[in-house]
Amino acid sequence: MVDKSKCISCGTCVAICPVGAISFDKDGKAVIDKNKCIHCGACQASCPVEAIKLDSKK
Repeated sequence: MVDKSKCISCGTCVAICPVGAISFDKDGKAVIDKNKCIHCGACQASCPVEAIKLDSKK
């Protein structure tokens, strides 16, 4: 999940995602495609403003 109020649209998460599950919405905020996400945690670890918190993999 991306906290859009914290997201600064830096693109770090988009660049680091190994499966291309992250893109930007019309407002320039990161959005995670839950169908592509493998819950590796790379985006969460790389976010400089801690805007990403992954849900537990189900």
